[in-house]
Amino acid sequence: MFFETDRLYLRPFEPDDAKTVQALTSDKDLARTTLHIPYPYPEGYADHWITSCSEKMKKGSSYSFAIILKGTMELVGCLTLNIALNHNRGELAYWIGKPYWDNGYATEASKKIIDYAFCELDLNRIWASVMDKNQASIEVMKKSGLLYEGKFPQHVLKWGHYEDVAYYGLVKAQYKKIKQQNEAAQV
Repeated sequence: MFFETDRLYLRPFEPDDAKTVQALTSDKDLARTTLHIPYPYPEGYADHWITSCSEKMKKGSSYSFAIILKGTMELVGCLTLNIALNHNRGELAYWIGKPYWDNGYATEASKKIIDYAFCELDLNRIWASVMDKNQASIEVMKKSGLLYEGKFPQHVLKWGHYEDVAYYGLVKAQYKKIKQQNEAAQV
């Protein structure tokens, strides 16, 4: 499975990516802004994580893609779509290594995978969660077309502090309507 956008390639992770994943996810600022990346990032954990991504992809329960810059072939981040088959929905999650922040890579990758989720996987709903303090990720969700659905106050405990978590989502009918409006505006 392979996708291409204007500036990016999205492909499954490979064992050779472990060193770069380890380096990028070991950044405290990255871990601070995410719900699930540990800090310090355990040595050798990237190898285990990449293996688990491959196994989940084979089962169709999760699709994790390395975000690769076309020009330099650098791995800059990850985009994952976790599938709940029994509910026909997918959870979107992503991270971008700190040296590559503020370039729109997460938005560009998210739009591509949202299209794939609705058009190819025929999912009915896509959703994502974010710590309310992570304004950059909130902007990615908005620019990717996800709509604000609500906030759970003090929903997670991160590094000894309770954090509010905001939820964004989109159902297929909304996606189709937005896509039709965008196409009509381009005519």
